Amino acid sequence: MPPPDRAGAAARPLDGVRVLDLTRLLPGAYATLLFADLGAEVIKIEDPRGGDPTRAFPPRASGVSVYFQVLNRNKQSVTLDLRAPGAAKVLEALVARADVLIESFRPHTARRLGVDPETLRARHPRLVHASITGFGRRGPYAERPAHDINYVALAGLFAVDTAGGQAPRVPRMLLADVGAALNAAAGVLAALFMRERTGQGSAIDVPIHEAALSWLLFPAARHLVAGSHEDTSELPITGREACYNLYETADGRYLALGALESKFWRAFCERIDRADLIARQFTEGDDQAALVAEVAGIVRARTADEWLSRFADVDICLTLVHSVPEALADPHLAARHACERLDGSTFIRMPITFDAAGGGAAPRMPIVPAPALGAHTDAVLGAIGFDATARRRLKADGVL
Repeated sequence: MPPPDRAGAAARPLDGVRVLDLTRLLPGAYATLLFADLGAEVIKIEDPRGGDPTRAFPPRASGVSVYFQVLNRNKQSVTLDLRAPGAAKVLEALVARADVLIESFRPHTARRLGVDPETLRARHPRLVHASITGFGRRGPYAERPAHDINYVALAGLFAVDTAGGQAPRVPRMLLADVGAALNAAAGVLAALFMRERTGQGSAIDVPIHEAALSWLLFPAARHLVAGSHEDTSELPITGREACYNLYETADGRYLALGALESKFWRAFCERIDRADLIARQFTEGDDQAALVAEVAGIVRARTADEWLSRFADVDICLTLVHSVPEALADPHLAARHACERLDGSTFIRMPITFDAAGGGAAPRMPIVPAPALGAHTDAVLGAIGFDATARRRLKADGVL
């Protein structure tokens, strides 16, 4: 099956690995994006009637959803209606040549479509099958529908991010979905490694609900380890302490101060000419609230540029709060080639580099923009034995 054009690309860790992506929306698309960026050949299977629902999400650029474009670079698109009577033969031919299959259907739907791990791995024992489901393949909630907001709610993350007495806020990031994608990628890579040793594939179950729960490790540490322990103190990363907080400057910008270690807090206090504040770093209650207010007043007296200049030669965790354009234009990221402009769009590259065999960083893989719906159907199916006549018949029957 021909991959996207990567002429001149250096060998990547997953070169030669074929991934069938039967997922919809974010978690699966993000997981397979990681595989594609690592060099795997990712074949995205899409319904011929509109494709992945993400394609229709606003806003659009060049007629295609911006969300679809950022999630589906370096992939191939093949149309296949999994519900059509003739789809099983095509799917079987694709699975027979795949190393990994990732799907995101509810368990009963996966079984009905014949893409569940029990069905596929009985015929393909070397296949690594990953299910990214809402609540797992088994359990009381297994067939429930849900989205990120529901998983975050059930996992207690709203409570963690909400001050006492305040109403919970909808996060502007998809915490559960991204967490599930990262866990799915880790699981698949581990399964591929295990297959190298045993010759056998695996069935991986990644519940998005439990991926959301995994974010509780720090905020719920006291409850996890000690139950109703009498010590109510928490790691000072919630914005209640002066040493780890956001502060507005005279020109309406914000600085992020991360002075958890005493050496950083001391350096901060000394540079603002307030060494008397050093001993109050971890005081509690009203005194800590007063300390936050006092530091806020000090920071508000100067502009952001004045503060950054004042701290330029100090070893301290102090940074400007960037806007999105500022974040993407950061000179450090430019020096590392972390972002790339292509056809008018900016792509954020995978934050992993590999050393080349001779030392030094290996070149990053060239980026191929997200494919048009079905752009690779003929090439992929032709390579696995479906000639032009067979493909025309499948298209006429509504399979492709």
